[in-house]
Amino acid sequence: MSKIILSGVIRGAHEIYARAEKKVNDAIAKFGEDKEVQLPNTGYYLPVIYGILGHKVETLGDMKPVLERCQQLLPPQVRDELWVPYLGQGLDAGMATLFLFEMEEALKYLEDPIPYCLGEDPTEDNIWLGAADDVIMRKRGVEFVDGSAPGFAAVVGAAPDNETAVKIAKELQEKGIYVFMAGSDKGTTFAEQLVAEGVQVGWPTRLVPFGRDTSAAIHAVGFATRAAMAFGGVEPGDFRGILKYNQNRVFAFVVALGEVTDEWYAAAAGAINYGFPTIADSDIPEILVTGICTYEHVVSNIPHDQIVAKAIEVRGLKIQITKIDIPVSHSPAFEGERIGKDAMHVELGGPKADGFEFCRMLSLDQVEDGKFEVIGPDLDEMEEGKTYPLGIWIEVAGRNMQEDFEPIIERQIHHLLNGAEGVLHIGQRDIVWMRISKKAFQAGFSLKHFGTILHAKFHNEYGKIVDKVQVKIYTDPDKVKELMEEARATYRIREERLGSMTDETIDTYYSCTLCQSFAPDHVCVITPERPGLCGAYNWLDGKAAYEITPTGPNQPIEKGEVIDEKLGQWTGVNEFVYTNSHEAVPSFSAYSLMVDPMTSCGCFEAIVVLLPMANGIMVVDRDFAGMTPCGMPFSTLAGSVGGGAQTPGFVGISKFYIGSKKFISAEGGILRLLWMPKALKESLKETIDRRGEELGIPDLYDKIATEEDATTEEEVMEFMQKVGHPALEMDPMM
Repeated sequence: MSKIILSGVIRGAHEIYARAEKKVNDAIAKFGEDKEVQLPNTGYYLPVIYGILGHKVETLGDMKPVLERCQQLLPPQVRDELWVPYLGQGLDAGMATLFLFEMEEALKYLEDPIPYCLGEDPTEDNIWLGAADDVIMRKRGVEFVDGSAPGFAAVVGAAPDNETAVKIAKELQEKGIYVFMAGSDKGTTFAEQLVAEGVQVGWPTRLVPFGRDTSAAIHAVGFATRAAMAFGGVEPGDFRGILKYNQNRVFAFVVALGEVTDEWYAAAAGAINYGFPTIADSDIPEILVTGICTYEHVVSNIPHDQIVAKAIEVRGLKIQITKIDIPVSHSPAFEGERIGKDAMHVELGGPKADGFEFCRMLSLDQVEDGKFEVIGPDLDEMEEGKTYPLGIWIEVAGRNMQEDFEPIIERQIHHLLNGAEGVLHIGQRDIVWMRISKKAFQAGFSLKHFGTILHAKFHNEYGKIVDKVQVKIYTDPDKVKELMEEARATYRIREERLGSMTDETIDTYYSCTLCQSFAPDHVCVITPERPGLCGAYNWLDGKAAYEITPTGPNQPIEKGEVIDEKLGQWTGVNEFVYTNSHEAVPSFSAYSLMVDPMTSCGCFEAIVVLLPMANGIMVVDRDFAGMTPCGMPFSTLAGSVGGGAQTPGFVGISKFYIGSKKFISAEGGILRLLWMPKALKESLKETIDRRGEELGIPDLYDKIATEEDATTEEEVMEFMQKVGHPALEMDPMM
């Protein structure tokens, strides 16, 4: 039976080669061989070609050697009278297909207008997003690191009807799986079916429409290839490393909906090289042997109500989903959902009304597990389109519960409630702003369901410290105002408790090795004055996580003896880092950019970079897509710094760390800061002003350049002279 499939693979690959060769030659005839060609905002060139072959495609002329390699990979057409093992030849044809698809897609970016939207969201006129840039790839890659995104489904074609398409998409969303969509069947596409039913597509909802052509499916493979290089430290050209990494760590599969053409067969063979099996709804031959994929390679004729479960089984995915008894779906996939004014039933809190959330610990006899109350009007008593106050008051009890864990649990409210379809949650503590959609309300959602969600998720995720949970939702204005002041008093006490901690007063730090699934040698060391580089974990979070999961990625580190106080080196920390980096990192400096800086995994919020001529540093965050004074955009920097590398002069950090007294203190701290993107600078104004006052430079904020002042290191130096930057008088960094 496999001969039938592989005959189609090889036929399809030959057809695709002829088509792609003509497109490349036509483009060269029109633009010339020196015409630059690239996917948007990436340091990985054409990532599949770059990752597998190690070949940089920067111009149209660079495509010629790739065409030659494809021609070498293409086997002769299958002869009916001859039976030989065709799997190897089919896989070669599949790999050639991936290279050809990638060149075809890259050529689209020479068209005017470009057929794709650039960014995370489609527009009303164009739903197709094309290739993800490196900012999107790294931002979404974090979800694959922390497990909230267990894998992705590459959906090719279209369901038999819109209703079936929505059901399949929702089931994948509920399991947290990304849905990458390309190709068409009978003139329609899976993505268009979803949009026709009012389903919101785009990266924030994990329903990503790459393109109408089957060739657009290459962007899913490109995403996986970049993940191996960015997070796994696999070098370009190490094709075995790329394929092995994806087989073992990127849990993806192809869902083929509709008539399987020779082109689809060829694309599926390319995916099999990566360990990604194909599950089809049509009655095609199967390849049930194991070897390259974890289990079967091609499984067919699967009913639509079983296709998601079958795909997960065949790929070997392990997903734990607890069904929460609410009238709408709940999944991390809905955390990016937006609710506009026209779509909302009511607004809660925000700029027009009080809104807060608070968690406190009580004794076991003071908490009734599973008790949910609404004090004030519920959704069915609220006028559509209006704004109401909101207080979310959670009381927990547990034998292993501690006061230090209260803010850890409280911080989860944001993403847990956002996981409900039709619920938008923004802000935390006393700046909470929520919207409930009309669809959620019409489905029967009420404020009591906040309690249902939080009760279930706290028990599931924090069962080791939480034994009982009760939730009170306040919408009565006077009661919300009264309790918000009580909550604020506790917020201040917490800040003072954490604020009084310094690296010197604590003997135990905490590790985070969560990202070793993507960066095997990376070890994050979290201290009271240096949070994790992803910005999600501070010292108290590390302590809480260890208490909850003693064998997890957050482990205590005894500091040991001081080796160098200025650099921030201790015997215990160095020993831990050396052992847990698989003996790749012998020493680590907590406070230095230049001497043994901390490794970076790829999940950092920002990057610190030395500007050697200017005798200072720049900081760029992942939201800034422009060029920086060091000559590289964030995406290129991230590709160099990530993957567990220890690179003097470069280090990944959290934004919060910029305001720490220990921020590169070995080299002079924040007084070395010369340049940062305007949006980042404005968001940190209060922090920069405070640190400037403490260091005797009250106008430090005005002395830091942005992209509006300088885009090269020479322009930064001119700006420094103009404003009298303190780094001009500081010792050389090198």
